[in-house]
Amino acid sequence: MEEDIKKAIKVLKGGGTILYPTDTIWGIGGDATNKSAVSKIYKIKSRGADTSYIVLLCKASQLNKYVKILPPIIWDLVESIDKPTTIIYSGAKNLAKNVIHKDGTIGIRIVKDEFCRRLIEEFGKPIVSTSANLSGDTAPFIFRDISEVIKNRVDYIVESNRNIINKTKASTIIKINDNGEFDIIRQ
Repeated sequence: MEEDIKKAIKVLKGGGTILYPTDTIWGIGGDATNKSAVSKIYKIKSRGADTSYIVLLCKASQLNKYVKILPPIIWDLVESIDKPTTIIYSGAKNLAKNVIHKDGTIGIRIVKDEFCRRLIEEFGKPIVSTSANLSGDTAPFIFRDISEVIKNRVDYIVESNRNIINKTKASTIIKINDNGEFDIIRQ
């Protein structure tokens, strides 16, 4: 795992893209602060730039750096979450413009998976992440289900966890308003 993390970080720092196991499904990732890296992911997925991606962080204390206003309830909510959950916040900041939704929101997930958490922590920046499939195709839960097209388009494919069958589906999505009220978008 150590060598994999080092190689992935080298690619991320160079503005490249990685194919890697997340805390939910296999994903395509890049530096969430690098507009060019985010653009590459749109191209890899053959996805229009009118949609947005989520960002992965390794700890909740990083939220202040990427979200302008955090309602006080968010800390209790983040601490109580026991399964992968993406929270949509308004007022995104310090991220590549093309990773932020046109309404200024950003979906952020705090990862608990050891590989992801260590990768993000050692990289020192958030990772933009999306499922490892072409736009409109089924998201892969295991490595062998990833299309050769995707594998050939990324700059680095992580070796770790290729044989693990991830029983976790895509994350729950919650949208939180500045006043602390929230709606469950996907369960």
